[in-house]
Amino acid sequence: MIWLLGFSGVTMSRPLHRGISGGARSPGNIHDSWEDSQMKDKADKEDVDRKTANADSSYLSIRQHFRLLFPDNSSSKQNLIENGFASDPFSPGTLRNRHKFTLFLLRLSLVVIVILALSGSFWWTLAITTSSRGQIYRGYRRLQQELVSDLVDIGKLSIGSNRLKELDYCLPESENYVPCFNVTENLALGMSKGEEYNRHCRPGSRQSCLVQPPVNYKIPLRWPWGRDLIWVANINITAQEVRSSGSLTKRMMMYDEDQISFRSASPGYDDMEDYAHQIAEMIGLRNESNFIQSGVRTMLDIGCGYGNLGAHLFSNELLTMCIANYEASGSQVQLTLERGLPAMIGSFTSKQLPYPSLSFDMIHCAGCGIDWDQKDGILLIEVDRVLRPGGYFVWTSQLASSQQFLHKKENQKEWNFVHGFAKGLCWDMLSQQVDTVVWKKTTKKSCPARSGSGPPLCSRAHDIETPYYRPLQGCVGGTQSQRWISIEERSKWPAKSRLNAKELAPHGLNSDDLAEDSLKWQSAVQNYWSLLSPLIFSDHPKRPGDEDPSPPFNMVRNVLDMNAHFGGFNMALLESKKSAWVMNVIPTTANNHLPLILDRGLVGVLHDWCEAFPTYPRTYDLVHGKGILSLEFVEKHRCEMIDVFTEIDRILRPEVSTLPFSKLPRSNKL
Repeated sequence: MIWLLGFSGVTMSRPLHRGISGGARSPGNIHDSWEDSQMKDKADKEDVDRKTANADSSYLSIRQHFRLLFPDNSSSKQNLIENGFASDPFSPGTLRNRHKFTLFLLRLSLVVIVILALSGSFWWTLAITTSSRGQIYRGYRRLQQELVSDLVDIGKLSIGSNRLKELDYCLPESENYVPCFNVTENLALGMSKGEEYNRHCRPGSRQSCLVQPPVNYKIPLRWPWGRDLIWVANINITAQEVRSSGSLTKRMMMYDEDQISFRSASPGYDDMEDYAHQIAEMIGLRNESNFIQSGVRTMLDIGCGYGNLGAHLFSNELLTMCIANYEASGSQVQLTLERGLPAMIGSFTSKQLPYPSLSFDMIHCAGCGIDWDQKDGILLIEVDRVLRPGGYFVWTSQLASSQQFLHKKENQKEWNFVHGFAKGLCWDMLSQQVDTVVWKKTTKKSCPARSGSGPPLCSRAHDIETPYYRPLQGCVGGTQSQRWISIEERSKWPAKSRLNAKELAPHGLNSDDLAEDSLKWQSAVQNYWSLLSPLIFSDHPKRPGDEDPSPPFNMVRNVLDMNAHFGGFNMALLESKKSAWVMNVIPTTANNHLPLILDRGLVGVLHDWCEAFPTYPRTYDLVHGKGILSLEFVEKHRCEMIDVFTEIDRILRPEVSTLPFSKLPRSNKL
């Protein structure tokens, strides 16, 4: 395991104050000698008058002005001269005296200017220091907390290394083992109607063993080649499952002896580009490249097939999260992740999804197999909860085709229910083409339709912003949230990642908080990549600081951040142009910043790390775990550290790394 884990002073001198010259006489001596020198002074005065008879008349006027500013004070000690007379500083003397006096004035002016400048600089520095004192203190406290956290983590690991525990390898049939999803056991307990596919993390449901990869496992091709070609040996699927797939996106693939390639062509559509173009037109856009300008950045794709829509939209900077039920074979989630696209196991039957309210700009369901008219429309209420105001629900199904209504009354009944219930939710049906319908969610928290036959609004006590696998609610959620801002009013990507003041206000943060977090993670990513270079670019030598080589040499695509905080690690990867996406996980024991992460245009989920993560084995290239050990095992010790490390081992692809700890060649000791 490898843990990656003043003020300047200004000195100024005071100007010298000139005193009485050494030959000056005391006042008593002057009085005593006054009579003796009277005759001599008279002669001297006549001589001086002769020398100054031709003085410039302009000097006299200047002299008078200066006398007004500096009145003559002949009796003062400061004006005494060597012969005992009171000195007039403005009397015309020799050129030498006038030159000295001019220099004195210049020096005095320079000293005054310097003093004023230094005083202004001092008060400006004091004002800046006072205004930023709070930020300096917060930054110091944050650094101090991070240092303590890192030291605790290192201490915990050093203690654990002395207590090695032998772990066996799991049986070969467990190569696709996913804890908490045991359909056979759930059926034995009497579960039915889709409940058997739900997540049930019972005590002892996790195996204490290391999941082995398939015998013929191959390192996936790097992005973007891995998006369109995957190895059959890496996943659990048969040729029959590929050929019998009925989903729109599932049919867009070709099965070969040792590989599966994905294509756009499918019955009913020339290609996926045409399908995305059709959705854009139904919303009122020119094409799919305008989704970002309309406020659409993140999409939840229910029953995504194998991620073809998300793969196509990724080039337009749209981020699509695929969710689907657990499948022991032919899993949509497993294949989508193998292609390097966001996905996770998520059952849409009886529990709320582990996402905050108002999380996605668009929700898509194409042949997803969900009966929306069941359970009194409660599944549509959950769609409404996670959909942002002004967001879109796209439903592609044969039930939406008018030709089907003439043959089956059951289809007519289901369509009528969905259409009427959507109206009760204040959704506006924008368009219907062929078998695709697009609704737009209202931007108003309350509307007249809800006071009639529509479902009621959730009370403040029941409107939990980020539920964690809570039973589905029969009331409309999200209306109590301060994050109720329509997608049209929100910043557009990529400015969306920084959030404006209005968008940050509900999270209790300001732009300086995000900017400080961003600078920290930009530096961290630079350091991480320098350390990882020998590992992820082993077949293409790269010096730290050099640009990443072009694919297929970049081996990091699927990234999981176990303790995402503000999502700064994800943003630093994007800003440094890494071709990776990040599953931002907020632990249930940490401060819940998941709404902030999703508002920034990223994807993430709430999760308890004492339980298994809802994904298949070997689905992530890099796992980032800064601060997770101190959070889970020091502050709130609820489970064993070895359970978390075996889970990390399960979800990591072979021969790849974790940060700040790294997975080296396989060992059965932890």
